[in-house]
Parts: sequence; C-alpha cells; structure tokens
Amino acid sequence: MADSASTDAFGQPSAPEGHYPHHWEADVVLRDGGTAHLRPIRPQDAQALQDFHIHQSESSTYLRFFSYKTRLTSAELKRFTEVDYSNRVALVITLGDEIMGVGRYDRLADPTEAEVAFNIADRHQGRGLGSILLEHLAAAARENQIRRFTAEVLPENRKMLTVFAEAGYAVSRHFDEGVVSVEFEIDPTEKSRAVMESREHRSESKSVLGLLAPTSVAVIGASRTWGTLGYQLLEHIVEGGFTGRVYAVNPEALELGGMMAHARIGEVPETVDLALVAVPYDEVPGVVAECAAAGVKGVVIASGGFAERGEGGLLRQREIVRHARAHGMRVVGPESLGVVNTDPRVRLNASLAPRLPRRGSLGLFSQSASIGVALYAAAEQRRLGFTAIFSSGNRADVSGNDLMQYWEDDEPTRAVGLYFESFGNPRKFSRISRRLARSKPVIVAKSDVTGLRLPPGHSVRTTQAPPGALDAVLRQSGVIRVGTIEGLIDVAQIAVGRLPTGPNVAVLSNALGLARVVADSAEGEGLNVVAVAGDLDLSQGQSRALPEMNRRLTDMGAREDVHAVVVAVLPAPGVRVPALAETLAEAAEALGKTVVAAFPGVIDRRVDTEGLLPAADGAPQDAAPSAAAGSAPEAVPAAAPATVPSYASAGDAVAALAAVVRYSEWLARDQGPLFEADFDDDAAEAIIGSALAGVEGTELRQLGPEDAARLLACYGIAVLPALGIATADEAVAAADALGWPVAIKSAADNLRARLDLGAVRLDVRDAADLRAEFDQMRTALGPYGEAHFEVQSMAPLGQACVIRAIEDPLLGPILSFGLAGDAVSLLDDWAHRMTPLTTGDVHEIVRAPRTAVKLYGHEGLPALDVPALEDLVGRVSLLKDRHPEVSLLELKPVVVSAQGLTVLAASVWVGNAAQRMDSARRAMIAQ
Repeated sequence: MADSASTDAFGQPSAPEGHYPHHWEADVVLRDGGTAHLRPIRPQDAQALQDFHIHQSESSTYLRFFSYKTRLTSAELKRFTEVDYSNRVALVITLGDEIMGVGRYDRLADPTEAEVAFNIADRHQGRGLGSILLEHLAAAARENQIRRFTAEVLPENRKMLTVFAEAGYAVSRHFDEGVVSVEFEIDPTEKSRAVMESREHRSESKSVLGLLAPTSVAVIGASRTWGTLGYQLLEHIVEGGFTGRVYAVNPEALELGGMMAHARIGEVPETVDLALVAVPYDEVPGVVAECAAAGVKGVVIASGGFAERGEGGLLRQREIVRHARAHGMRVVGPESLGVVNTDPRVRLNASLAPRLPRRGSLGLFSQSASIGVALYAAAEQRRLGFTAIFSSGNRADVSGNDLMQYWEDDEPTRAVGLYFESFGNPRKFSRISRRLARSKPVIVAKSDVTGLRLPPGHSVRTTQAPPGALDAVLRQSGVIRVGTIEGLIDVAQIAVGRLPTGPNVAVLSNALGLARVVADSAEGEGLNVVAVAGDLDLSQGQSRALPEMNRRLTDMGAREDVHAVVVAVLPAPGVRVPALAETLAEAAEALGKTVVAAFPGVIDRRVDTEGLLPAADGAPQDAAPSAAAGSAPEAVPAAAPATVPSYASAGDAVAALAAVVRYSEWLARDQGPLFEADFDDDAAEAIIGSALAGVEGTELRQLGPEDAARLLACYGIAVLPALGIATADEAVAAADALGWPVAIKSAADNLRARLDLGAVRLDVRDAADLRAEFDQMRTALGPYGEAHFEVQSMAPLGQACVIRAIEDPLLGPILSFGLAGDAVSLLDDWAHRMTPLTTGDVHEIVRAPRTAVKLYGHEGLPALDVPALEDLVGRVSLLKDRHPEVSLLELKPVVVSAQGLTVLAASVWVGNAAQRMDSARRAMIAQ
C-alpha cells in the first residue's frame, strides 16, 4: 500500500492519503482522565509495533498469541500493519510515538462476522483502552457491513473477558478445548449506549477534575513586570492561597514572586499537573511541545491571537490541540481567563480575577473572556458564591460539555451557569444537560443569534435549523434559558437554594399598588397568584417591623396552596434593608419554601453589599433611597448572615422565579423511556446505500417515490400510493388501478396541497368528472409553471399535518411538527425536538403548536386519533436518529382522522452525512 505523508507544525506526520479512513481517527479521553490518539494502523507503524511487542511481559504476550515469542517476524509485522481497512482492520491508541494498545478484526467466511483481538501495553492496562478500542472497532465494522464479532480468549485472560462482558452487548460464550469462545451482535443497544455514556462521563469528569484540583501548577511566562499576564497569574495563584506547589518558568529570570524561577518546564523538579501559558503567540506551540515532553497533564493558554486572527491562527490552534491530546494533555483556551476552584482543600485562583471568589454553590462556565469578567463581577456584586469558574476562551478543547460532566459529580455544586457564544456539539450537550438537569438546575445564557453566526475565535458550524429549534432543544433538555448575563445571575440566586414545588405564588408588600403590579407581572409570566397582600406595616421602626414581617410572611407561606412568596418592599424610614433580608431568609428557612425579595428604589445592580442588598447601615435611617443605593459596600463578615434572593426590580424577581418554576415543572414531568418500535435497519441501510452510490461532497439526492416508500416501510410507515399522470386518459387508468373515488392534485413542489389555488380536487367518483377536473386544473395552473399531476385514492377526511426531519450542520437531527397550511407557512407554528425522542417528547411535540387544539375536538368536531399521530412521529424520529445520511424527510400532508391516519406524500433526500457529532463511539471533536 502506498502512503504519502506530510508534517504539521510539530514535525509530526499527518495521516496518509488514498483509501486510508481518515474519519476513523479520534482523540479519546481515557478512564483516568488522560488523553490519547486513536487511528487506523499504517505500514510505517512496523517498528513501533515491534517495540510495543518487545516491551510486553511474557504473560501478556502469551494471553494474546497463546504462546510466547520475543519478537514478531517480518512476515507478522507486514500482516499486522498492512490491512485493507475493510476485511482486515487494525486500530492503535498512541501516546506521542508510543503504541499503548492495538485492536483488530479479521472478516470470517460469513461476511457479516469478524474475529476480534486486543493487546494492551502492560503499563497502560487499567486505563480503559480495551473498551475504547472495542467501541471504535465495532463502529468501523458496522460501516463495512459486519454485524457480529467473535473472539477466542484464554480463561485466565479475565481482563479481556471483562471488556466483552461489560460492553453492554448480549454476549454468549462457551468453553471448548481450553479456550473461551465469545460472540455477540455489535449493533448498538440501549444498554451498550448507556455503558458508553457512563464511561464517557467518568472519564471526562476526571479529566476536568485534574484541571481544577492540581497538586502542582507552573506559570510559563511568569513575569515581575506589573500588569502583564504572567505577573497577574502568578500573583493570583500565590495570593489566593493555593494549597499545592507553585513554580515560575521564565528563561530570563532567576527569582520571581519570592521563588526560584526555572528556565524551562522540563527543569521543574516534578511532573507538573497544570501549566498556565502566558507567552507571546509565536512561542505557544514550542511551549506546549515542551509541556508534552515533560508529562504535564493540562495547559491553560491565556495567550491570544489564534482562531480569532483567521485561518492561519485557526490551523495553528488545531495543531496545538492535536499535539496536546496526542501526548495526554487537555487544553483550556487559547484566550482563556483561567480557572478557579474555591474548594478550601485546593484554593486555586489560576485566573485574572483579582482575588479568590467567595465559596458558594454555583458552577460557572464562560466562553467569552469579556462576558466571563462581567459574570464574575455581577455575581460578586450580589455576593453569589462559586464552587468553580471556568473560562474556555476559544474553546479549542475543553468545553461546556466537559464541565457539565464534572459538575454532575460535584456535590457542592447545586446549580450550573453557562454562557455560550457558539455550540460545538449540541447533540451531546442535549444528552448531558438532560441528565444533569435531573439533579441540579442548568442555566444557559445565549443571545438570539447564537448558532446563527460565529464570534471571533470560534470555528464550529452554524445552524440551518428552523427559527426556534435551538430554544426548543434547550427546553427539551430541561435547560433554563436566559438572554442576558444579568438574567443568568437573577435565576442563579434562586436556583442554588430551595426550588419551588409548584406555580402558586403569594405576594406580600407594604404598598397595595406595588403588590398589584407584582401580581400582574406574575400572572403574565404564567404563575398562579393565590394571595395578594399590600398592607404590610413597616412604619413603626425596625424593632416592630421585623417581627411583623416575620409573622405576615409565616402566615402567608404556611398556606398549603402557596409554593413561593414574592416580597416587594418600598423604602421605610428607620428600617435597614439587610435586616429585612435576614428576617426573610430566616422565615423562609423555617417555612421550607421559596421566598424572593424585591426592593425597588432601594438597591440596584451596581451595589456590592452583603446578602445582595444595599449597605444602608452607612446612611442615615431616613436617608433617601438614592443615597442608600449609592452607599459604599460593607465589609464581608466572618460568618455572613442568612440571605434571600433579592432584586432591584419586582419584574426581575418574578421573571427569575417563573423560570425556576418552569424548570421545577419539567423536573416533575415523567419524560418516559426512549421511544421504541420495530424496524428493519438492514433493509433501510441497503436502500440508503444504493441511493448514495456516486454521491460526492455536499451533493444531495432525492429518493424516487417508490424508494422513499420502501425506506419508510422499513420503519412501519405506510404511504398511500399515488401515480403520476400527464394526460386525462392516464388519470382514468390510474384511478382504475388505485380504486375510486380519487383525488387529483398537482405534484409540483410550489403547488402541492394548495387547495386555495385549485391544485387539489377531491372525491372524484367517475371517469367523466376526472377528465373534466384534469382539464380545468391544467388550464388554471398553467401560469404557475410546468404542470405535473398525480392521482391518489381518497383518504378518510381529517386534519392535515406536516412532519419534517432534517440533519442540521450544527444541531444534528431535528424533527419538526405542525398543522399544515397557514399555521406553518405563515405563522411559523412549529414544534421542534432533537432526536432521539422519549415517549414524553413524542407526547409533547404533537401538543406544542398553538393550533394543536384542532386535534382534540375543536369547535364541536370529533377528537382525532392522536395516539396514531404520536406513533408516526416516534417512528420518524427513530429513522432520522439512526440514519444521519437522511438530510431531509418530509411527510406532507399527513391526514389524521378520528380513527387512524394516512400519509399522502413523502419526500426523502439523502447525502454524505458529515461525521456524526455524537456517535456510538467515544471521540473528542475538533473545535
């Protein structure tokens, strides 16, 4: 086999050309959180494979080959490294130039079966390499139409038997002549997907833990020049009280920050866990290469000038990440503000924040450096504490998905806040966030153009999905979506505490007008106001006001029908707002219910005060509200008093409460299991494969009506037959073949189902009427272009609906549902979900459009067969989820009647799907 190769910026050979399957290459996260590179084997790997074999123990060699051999022969090396990537496939996992493990399969006499074998380096055993190789081998085999794996394993090779047993496949094995024979189907199952996701979760969580809880940190580019990145990072780590060891690296200094400096990272007297890189742009690749050689586990690149500078910077950024991952390192950045961990056992402020933030229960992730600063400042102003803060910068490697994996396991983190400028792998985000949101609130701040255009420094794909699809995906995942950073902090104040158990709220205020405004605002947000009191008396001074506040709140909150209380208080002479807030917090704790407070005219977002409230202590008791709002912040006491979520605006308080209530309602709903139905995937793959023959690049190909119907039939979806016609005689012949009565309609895309233009004639019962209708239609539709017609048997009357599924470049498989006609074409009354769908998703999507009321007996009409519609939606979601090659599938119209439904027309387009962003194999995508 002839291979051509080039080198990248690190001097490493790139993948060969020819029929080498580039898309099988992947960076992977190992069980212990380290990274490695997986790729198909190549002929030039012969020496590395020999070295791998030589360093294996006698026991490992015997378990692999059933005999011991000190070296592989030339013939064996040739056979093992020269494969055809179809009948014979071998994958290797490498760390730098070292082969860590090998997995291979050889097709058997039955072309749907292959024998597999694995060999893992002794020093890397226990890191999960075998399970990763099995996942990737199975994916490659399925691509080559192999459906079953077999293996022969010695009984004492318990590690390999465990890999097979715990993979999630239905494994059968039997013992014969001293060997255990193993065999199993390799199509993904619900259990195998769950196993893969569980392993991925543990690996990525540990990977992030290594970044946030290092035992040693080095600042490369540390400086004694005040104001520089290197100076600030080193100072903040030291001043923050980091509990581990700190090293300064600068070739031009002997001493920095009171410690001896090292010229190179390789001169540091231990293997460093985390390196902070603050060197000029041109020096970053060399520094990262030195970190890789020194065994550093993770790097935070604060330096900028990469993807945000254009294509050249993007290529260098990707080369840095590729080299780092291949040598076991994770990368944060470039253009990162750093990472923070407030855990007292760590106290890591490896960031540009001037001091270690207060300890709290919010985990915060931000892509944008400037937004990260604003989020930090807003939270600090409200005294909202963090468990960890993570700034990803250009998000070249570590992403919000990684952080969510970590926060799911981090018990002190009670809520998660994320700011996104772009999405790298929304399909994976949806999967992880849906699971995470089951245990803690996930708040996402995104603008209305997120996903529609890329900010500087981001290289992911943009979306072509319908408007509203991205927000629908977030709602489907249980995510609390806000539009601003202020909104994120507003919601986070409530989310880190006690969540409301229902939508019923009571309003308490010392001004009746304000109480009514708050009640109206709450109803406008969809909350149910069950009590309003505007007669709270705070005019008797603080000594009487506080007990009165406690009594009124306790009485109101004790009602069984009250789930949350909104307290809105105007300034009262002689009453200190922090004392009011503390009283509210204590009463809320005793009630065990959610209480939020609004102090309009007293506080604003700019004031940094204890308990998110103004430092009214420094102002005269009868000071004007503006004076109190402008007071200087109080010092943070050693033990801060109890606080309550507080806002400058009653509208902000109500909006934040409503967002958390909607989350609580999502949490209480039964999402159900993944939708399941019988299907014939092998037949579907054959139809799609035949249609894709000769399709290249971004070309799309439409399936003919018969192939489209056959594909849908593989998933139990029947399409009412229709026959194309060009003359009146052909129309009559078609009606005779299909059965009377019939419908005649235009088959042109721009006229399909246009009853208003006369493009559909229904219930035609004889040949004479059919000829007349055909002639009239041909004349009437002539001005709209070339006429194409078809004849179809009449379906039962009912409501026409549309089901559409696309493969979006950003979001992946999106399914949309709406009622046909003006509802979708003019009013955009669609519901959207990302596949796979649960039974709960299926139930919700057919009820989500505003016009869906017409399905349930609207205006005295009989209710329609919604269960049949749900079954159809579920089957379409299965087909789309399993076949990313289907770029567009549209069923239009689907007529739902009182009993059953009829699919009148189907359009299916296929293309070479981009590498699926969340497949049945673990892989880190290139950002």
